Amino acid sequence: MLEIQNVETFYGLIYALRGVSLAVNEGTITAILGNNGAGKSTILKTVMGLLDDQPDKGRIEFLGKRIDGKDPEVIVRRGISYVPEGREVFEELSVKENLQMGAYIRSDRAGIREDINKIYAYFPVLKQRENQWAGTLSGGEQQMLAIGRALMNRPKLLFLDEPSLGLSPILVKEIFKIVTAINEEGVTILLVEQNARMALNISDIGLILENGRFVMKGKSEELMEDKDVKEFYMGIRSEESAKGFQRWKRKKRWR
Repeated sequence: MLEIQNVETFYGLIYALRGVSLAVNEGTITAILGNNGAGKSTILKTVMGLLDDQPDKGRIEFLGKRIDGKDPEVIVRRGISYVPEGREVFEELSVKENLQMGAYIRSDRAGIREDINKIYAYFPVLKQRENQWAGTLSGGEQQMLAIGRALMNRPKLLFLDEPSLGLSPILVKEIFKIVTAINEEGVTILLVEQNARMALNISDIGLILENGRFVMKGKSEELMEDKDVKEFYMGIRSEESAKGFQRWKRKKRWR
């Protein structure tokens, strides 16, 4: 569905993406994991055409047609929606108006009303808040609204950039449950996330990005069993490394 081939992206003189290649298959959830500054969000922004003079090298294809160098509106019309990090809702518009903005390229009023009701079924709290300014919503409610707004475009592919950021564990579970339901209804998802455990739990394929390069790819269930992934991205130390850490602590204590 989405093919990224040897893409290089710069922020000024900063080498952000270093020959990145990625394939997202239709019907799947693909998770990109990595620490802050690894280049995860840059991949999504590069595909969406949100960066100046990008990509510097490589090619991007969606449904067999090149989209690198296209305007964001063209890419949205092709069938990709993007939920940015930090939500970026229209704070001085109501919940309902935000959802209507998500359908700005559509003219089928009956379909738009139907989809708004579908979003309210996913996120009942948004129905309760539909006339409330988006800027007065909680962080979790804004995240729900941002996802709902992106779905109003009826995307074939949905980009989610750090949907768990700043949310409580309970809300994170709720958001990821809805993401799974959206995927099961036929929307392919590319997920950028620091919460490796949650992302690998719901995804089919996982990729780990470090310093603008993919250093590991595989089935999510296999990555969850990898000792390095457990230790460095899920905070689970192996018995051997834990013993080594305890020995190091004892040495430091007696110096």
